[in-house]
Amino acid sequence: ADLYVMTWLLGYVDPSDPCFVAAILTITFNPLFWNVVARWEQKTRQLSRAFRSPYLACYSLGAAILLLNVLRSHCFTQAMLSQPKMESLDNPTAYRMGLALLGVGSTFVLSSFFALGFTGTFLGDYFGILKEARVTTFPFNILDNPMYWGSTANYLGWAVMHASPTGLLLTAVVALVYMVAILYEEPFTAQIYQQKASLSHKR
Repeated sequence: ADLYVMTWLLGYVDPSDPCFVAAILTITFNPLFWNVVARWEQKTRQLSRAFRSPYLACYSLGAAILLLNVLRSHCFTQAMLSQPKMESLDNPTAYRMGLALLGVGSTFVLSSFFALGFTGTFLGDYFGILKEARVTTFPFNILDNPMYWGSTANYLGWAVMHASPTGLLLTAVVALVYMVAILYEEPFTAQIYQQKASLSHKR
């Protein structure tokens, strides 16, 4: 069934379109960038030394990630606009469904940011900036990695609002890339908080 859906979506999409290629590149590059840089910082502390503060280094990486995400969203939108709409999605009901997805996604993204703070959102763990314990309040008490899944819901809602098969396909790529990022990030986050708890217990 999944293969059928993908084949059906590809019938609407021109993968050679420069806007589509740019969207794929930005979607895949962004998590790769922040994970590679954060792991490098965790091992070497080069950014913290360069900025003379782990906080300034984290803020700088966060600003870079935000700019890259703006570029990703721009490329995503341009890819949708450059390719045909799906007639069956181009109706008021689907548009309202897209708005609802956008609302849910934004709620998860914003509530995650407020729960974690700037440094918690933008990989402060890798800079040695740790919270007392892992956050378990809303929205983390509803699902794991709400920032990633909220972002995915935003892209899905945006695609449905534009009745865009290209947007739906790109959203699937966003979800896949985030799943890979989670597999890479989760063990490290769990490990550092286990180490922190162990050190606190010894004291």
